[in-house]
This record gives sequence, C-alpha cells and structure tokens, in this order.
Amino acid sequence: MAKKLMDYFNKAPRIGTLSTADKTGKVDSAVLGSPRMTDEKTVIAGLGKNRSLINLQQNPHAVFLVMEPGTTLADWKGVRLYLRVKSIATTGPALAAYKAEVAKIAGQQAADMMAAAVTFSVEEIRPLVDMGQGWEKSI
Repeated sequence: MAKKLMDYFNKAPRIGTLSTADKTGKVDSAVLGSPRMTDEKTVIAGLGKNRSLINLQQNPHAVFLVMEPGTTLADWKGVRLYLRVKSIATTGPALAAYKAEVAKIAGQQAADMMAAAVTFSVEEIRPLVDMGQGWEKSI
C-alpha cells in the first residue's frame, strides 16, 4: 500500500493544502504543489519566506491534504497526511538539491522563490473523508 500512496501523492499535476499553526494555535492553510513523498514515512516540501515556514519554525505539526475532483462529491479522491517537521534547511545541499528538482518540474522562477526545504515525518494517514474506511479506499 505504501507504493500506492507514494504514486498518488507524487502524481503530477496536483496541488494540495498545507495547514500549519503558530505557537499560539493560530492556523494557516496554504496551497502548495511542491511537496514530494520520498518514502512511505517522509515528505519534503519547498517553502518561501511565508507564514507556513514561520509557523513550522514555532510548531512542528502540520497536515497536507491532497485531492482530486470527481464527477460527483462521492467520486472525489484524496488523502490527509499528518506531519511532523524533522528538519528545515535554509541553506546548504538539501535546499540546493530540492530547488534543482523543483526547477526541472516547475521552472526556475518557482525554485527561486523557495527559502527552505522542509523535511517531515509522516505521523498518520487518513482518508479525504473519514467514513470509517481506510485511506486506501480514498485514493
């Protein structure tokens, strides 16, 4: 099932939302296309100098929701990944490597906007709509 999740998560084109909160609990949600699942327990995302990055520096917990529309609401597919920050690279080889990967996929302008490469561990996986079914049925 891990391969199915990685294939779905990394499918292009796709966008999702990254939800974060600061140290006081004030929530933010941002639309992102850059996150990539490198293995079944790791997600990496490029972030600009923005609210998401500031929040993650204060509070390591986040949720990434990726979905795709269907013909009817019941046909929509998606998954929610509950994440915890492992590292935030604002300089060095991890950031440079991620920016190079993004430049190939989304162009140099998108890569130039990135101020950090954030690596997350996947803490929990839930379906898009939790009706007592596993996430496997929602992708």
